[in-house]
Amino acid sequence: MKIAIQGIEGSFHDEAVQKLFPNEKVDLVMCDSFDGVTQSVKNKKADFGVLAIENTITGSLLPNYNLVEKGDFEILDEVFLNIQMYLMALETESIIDIFEVHSHPVALLQCRDYLRKFPPQFKIIEGNDTASEAKRIRENNLQGVAAIAGKQVAERYGLKILDSNIQDIKENHTRFVLIGNKGTSATKKVPNKASIRFQLGHEVGTLSKALQIMALHNINLTKIQSLPVLGTPWKYAFFVDVTFLDPQDFYSATESLKQFVKNFKILGMYAQNIENVPSELTNVIQDGE
Repeated sequence: MKIAIQGIEGSFHDEAVQKLFPNEKVDLVMCDSFDGVTQSVKNKKADFGVLAIENTITGSLLPNYNLVEKGDFEILDEVFLNIQMYLMALETESIIDIFEVHSHPVALLQCRDYLRKFPPQFKIIEGNDTASEAKRIRENNLQGVAAIAGKQVAERYGLKILDSNIQDIKENHTRFVLIGNKGTSATKKVPNKASIRFQLGHEVGTLSKALQIMALHNINLTKIQSLPVLGTPWKYAFFVDVTFLDPQDFYSATESLKQFVKNFKILGMYAQNIENVPSELTNVIQDGE
């Protein structure tokens, strides 16, 4: 099984893959960007991709919603990580020796209050991902430079932890989604969650009607996110996550919704996975061959 991630071994995306597939032999397709992840799946260089989609401190990763929708991918599963951030450097360094900190932009945002405590001449450098920046410090023996990453990164690349749990909010969680090309995979789990996308018409109260329809069909809305429609100024699409007890309730709701909204699309139906139960995906094409 080949899974594309943004980053390298030891990154949070790698950890998410391990949570989803703890008993599978996985070959990582390591990408420099989230777009690289989706392109790897689209071009079948990877069977699946894992994307961070939202964080409890920094909110939604808005570009990733568009990547999933525009690439016509299917959300197949989800996993949640409790993200604890650590400041790390070479074994010879102490915190007073540090004049630069490198990490992924989202990680830096999650530690913004902590970083403000350093003097004005202190440099904060955005990098490709948390693990790559830590690895680069080790390989290039960079003195005076620290990285912000997870504890597993320090252990993997032999760096010393200078400070622990430095994220602004201690309960820091990131949700990751597993994506694949439509129609290529199936799961034994009964779906009780879905991600949908739609645009509203010009009629007054369209969003209110859409929400009422979901309530009437026993659909629980867990997240709603508006995003600009690319190439159409001042037009917005809504990305919505819902949960339900009976998949038939969801199907009935979607048929009613289509009468009030435009460009409706189901991005994925899957089992809610707050407890990080291992994925049970099977490759439909491979199994049928």
